[in-house]
Amino acid sequence: MLKIIDRYLVRQFLQTVLFGLIVFIIIFVVIDLMEKLDDFIDNDVEIGTIFEYYFVFIPEIIRLILPVAVLLAALFTVGRMSNQSELTALRSSGVSIYKFLVPFLVTALIISVFAVFFGGYVTPIANKSKIYIEQTYLKKGIVNLGTNISFQDSDTRIVTITYYDTRIDQANRVSIQNFDKDDVTRMVSRIDAARMKYDSEKKSWILYNGVKRIFHSPEVKMESFGMMELTDLNFTPEDVIKKQRKPEEMSFTELDDFTRNQLRAGNDPTAILIEYHSRIALAFSSFIVVLFGIPISAAKRRRGGLAIQFGICLLITFIYLVFMKISQAFGKNGLLDPIITSWMANAIFLVASLFILFKARK
Repeated sequence: MLKIIDRYLVRQFLQTVLFGLIVFIIIFVVIDLMEKLDDFIDNDVEIGTIFEYYFVFIPEIIRLILPVAVLLAALFTVGRMSNQSELTALRSSGVSIYKFLVPFLVTALIISVFAVFFGGYVTPIANKSKIYIEQTYLKKGIVNLGTNISFQDSDTRIVTITYYDTRIDQANRVSIQNFDKDDVTRMVSRIDAARMKYDSEKKSWILYNGVKRIFHSPEVKMESFGMMELTDLNFTPEDVIKKQRKPEEMSFTELDDFTRNQLRAGNDPTAILIEYHSRIALAFSSFIVVLFGIPISAAKRRRGGLAIQFGICLLITFIYLVFMKISQAFGKNGLLDPIITSWMANAIFLVASLFILFKARK
């Protein structure tokens, strides 16, 4: 008996989740298209490219609105059963609120695990294509023509690239500064070049039209060069490109590598860590909101029907987003640990849901 009921609940739940996702995707696409329509027309973007843009935009939309769709599905499914007295019939047959919750929670947990993988690996791949179209056709947020890239290549070397063009894999206006290993405040040499390209066969960088300065106190030795090959640099063009990527373009693996590089270079990786943990927290919010929302929706209401369920969904989503934004603001200012920052909203809702569930157990 219970297995039949569980299958029925899961089927109704998943159908509503799918319906919610489709509706939200259509709404997002239509609104975004209205905002960008003038840009598409002004830049003579072909219809095929517009379709491709919104096709690769869909994974990011799904990642963002999946918890809302899951919450909406849970509220609608349970609310409809409550209004039609199906929930009353289940309770009278001995099905407790805890047993009633199990199929929803198991399904929501599976969705959350899927969302972690989807948001950590699938969405970044789609975002790369989306951002490429924005850069190429809409001329927005151009990072493939990166400017002011500075990083630590080794313990005693800092590299600065004023302008890097990934279309031809060329760095322009390059500065390479080497410091004394015993006194890192003392610069021992500096190379400035107009441009620099990577030789993939020799695994080395070739600098063109530059000047090398060697600092021997009190003298400075300076020599100009038309071409210079450096074999001891530790980065590749791919590393430079990664330093220009936006966090939403990076997979979990890339975010982890970028965090390590930031720490090695002596930079603060807090923003990247918040992005990393927030993706996981957002994925598992689907489980949390189901646990929070179902006991509320299980209460039978004489008035309102689906309108009340939709209003509850919007209210819960708004409160959740407020908590998340507030915690992220504290985290980015260094007042909270990135993990606490990312999971604070989920923790608050989890405690609240357990309290509501305890009150609704009867």
